[in-house]
Amino acid sequence: MVAQRFGATPQDDLTTEPDRPLDNIGEDTHLLGVDVDGAPIKSAGKGWDNLVDFEDLPWWKRPSKLQDPRPSFDSIIIGSDNPQCKGPEVQKLAATFMLVMNLCTGMHSAFAAPKIGHLSDRHGRRRLLALACCGGLLGELITILAATFPQTVHYRWLLLGSILEGFTGSFTAVGLLIQSYTSDCTPPSKRAVALGYVHACVFIGFALGQFLGGEIVKLTGSLISVLYVCLVAHSVFILLVWFVVPESLSKKKQVAAQEKHHQETQQRAGHVSSSWISWAREKNPLAALSILWPRERGTSTRLRVNLVALAACDMIMMGSAVAASQVIILYVEYVFDWKTPEASRFIAATSLVRVVALMGVFPVINYYFRVRPAARRRRESGFVPLDKNNGADNVDIWILRLALLSDVLGFVGYTVARSPALLVASGMITAFGGLGGATNQSVVTKHVPQDRVGRVLGAFGMLQALVRVVGPVLFNSLYAATVATYPQAIFVALASLFSLALICSFLVTPFVHWEEDADQEPESLDGRSTETFGASGL
Repeated sequence: MVAQRFGATPQDDLTTEPDRPLDNIGEDTHLLGVDVDGAPIKSAGKGWDNLVDFEDLPWWKRPSKLQDPRPSFDSIIIGSDNPQCKGPEVQKLAATFMLVMNLCTGMHSAFAAPKIGHLSDRHGRRRLLALACCGGLLGELITILAATFPQTVHYRWLLLGSILEGFTGSFTAVGLLIQSYTSDCTPPSKRAVALGYVHACVFIGFALGQFLGGEIVKLTGSLISVLYVCLVAHSVFILLVWFVVPESLSKKKQVAAQEKHHQETQQRAGHVSSSWISWAREKNPLAALSILWPRERGTSTRLRVNLVALAACDMIMMGSAVAASQVIILYVEYVFDWKTPEASRFIAATSLVRVVALMGVFPVINYYFRVRPAARRRRESGFVPLDKNNGADNVDIWILRLALLSDVLGFVGYTVARSPALLVASGMITAFGGLGGATNQSVVTKHVPQDRVGRVLGAFGMLQALVRVVGPVLFNSLYAATVATYPQAIFVALASLFSLALICSFLVTPFVHWEEDADQEPESLDGRSTETFGASGL
């Protein structure tokens, strides 16, 4: 209704009017809708042609962002209430073991995730996504064996589960593949909101997992039963992705990407010398990060600065949040003497606020500051431009900055909080920082051509995984060193890091992107490149 009231069709914000017959042309007909001979101009169709290869398929075989069967359970389970586990000594041991587990997972996933992302550009997202989940499934199976047979399977076998999870890319690879899938199915003008929905599903699953996990424990009297439920949910997810979810990249695009990769490989082979320096450069494990400083045709210095600044923001937002989450749980249990129900409710509350921000606030912002202005300009010009990657607009940049500011304020609140009420209020403020993650990932995909999305997200995933290695070392060590004297030191460090990310966000220049080939650019009546409509700012 709202879309119709303001002149946009409910199906899409970038649609064309039906071509009018020549005898129906009147004084109210758009002058730009026909050429000088009165023939209808073939515009950009629905404004986005990435799914044109799937038009002849039935609806259940067409890729869509709505077909993400993300499970409703998260594998993180808070332990049972045990008074003797509240002392600083036990806290140090728990933090140290979690540190080693994160090291095992993060070190391996840092090098697996970029390769998986690059492969997905050439061989599709779906089956690689299922493969990336198999490592976590094996890790959960080892956890069940260690919990069921503690006298036979030592708890240190959990490290093997972490290693297996890292080999398949872990959560990092799963996240970047889902983001790539969503990018394939969604036009740039709606991509941030779509990724926001994906992030909201993560927090819905996290909140429901905590709640249902507690209820299952009450019903069965055993924590192991929750592990079995997680194992089943994980298995169902893998089966759905492998057999039910359609592929988002058509065979045509996969073959084109494979041929392009083959040509690039041959060109590199022709320029590689026999020196050991060239061999080391070719085998450099950090070579995946070169996509963040591209030198190919169509790139620019501003593009490179944008990619590096966005990578720094993403590394801090995603990596630090994952690395510090476990220590935050230890903190609230130790400082405020919270039991499992209180800690679970706190996690559920912050997750639900993030869901409201991502599924309620974010679409409203996108509609009023991006969809409506684009629809108004379309009505005024009578021409529908191709909705293509055109870099970040002003709305993207300001949402990113405000989200980072909310993170800074929230962690400052954590630092000064001496009561549970102030701590919870600070958690609600940080929850709005969830808008930054979805916006940042959407902006990244708008900077590069579609056949490089998996590669650039793989580089971002590598940075996230490296932070997952370094972050726990810093945060867990900091918490272990200060838990007896000043346990709030970790929040001071987090506030400083997010302040640095906020500074980096001011380095991002709007409407800068990797220029594609000239034959892919739509042209208007005067022969100039068609402008993709974006928001003019807040």
